[in-house]
Amino acid sequence: MRNLVILLALSSALSACGSSQLGGAGSVSDVKIVDSDVLPEPTRLDLFEQNRPYLIGPFDKLIIDVFGIEELSKQEVQTDAGGRISFPLAGIIEAAGKTPGELEEEIEGRLRGQYVRDPQVTVNLKETVSQVITIDGQVREPGLYPVIGKMTLMRAVAVAKGTAEFAKLDDVVIFRTVNGQKMAALYNLKSIRRGIYNDPEVFANDVVVVGDSQARRLFKDALQVAPTLLTPLVYILSTNN
Repeated sequence: MRNLVILLALSSALSACGSSQLGGAGSVSDVKIVDSDVLPEPTRLDLFEQNRPYLIGPFDKLIIDVFGIEELSKQEVQTDAGGRISFPLAGIIEAAGKTPGELEEEIEGRLRGQYVRDPQVTVNLKETVSQVITIDGQVREPGLYPVIGKMTLMRAVAVAKGTAEFAKLDDVVIFRTVNGQKMAALYNLKSIRRGIYNDPEVFANDVVVVGDSQARRLFKDALQVAPTLLTPLVYILSTNN
């Protein structure tokens, strides 16, 4: 079966997340089918606010260790609203948008020579409020959940304690922004569980909606042609400003 990406122009803007993601779908002004069933990954620019793979963000808590120097080990620091940290001898550092490895190199560079001959710095995430996914709809515990490392749709549903008793497993929508473009993809959890297609990766700032007929209505025209969802359907949502 040919995989589908449906390009959908909407008459009104969709907001970033939550229930507002589901509204405002107007009539289709242009539909184009291409050979892909993959919801594109966010770019690094998109991920600066979404922080993945792990890019440090505002109010994240980090544990920083400098090997062999007790006074600089087990240091718990929290980034401020601007994503900056203060570390002994290294001063103020712009941490937001850096990976832990990049921050390690930054601290090592500031300590090397003047303070420590060959510093070995380790940065670990303790707590994040900047790298989260929204899970809503027919799950047992809707809410915001942290995304650390690689997470898939099935794992995202699992961290929300699974689907509710009467959840519609063929009615799962992921909303995402890629290069400033809003997108939505419709998935069937039963098909994923049976191995009919791969469990898609989800990213920070994605919105996952399980079993919500309002979200599914975005795909009504495509589902009239192919009512059985054997491959994901992906919409690119164009908005008029």
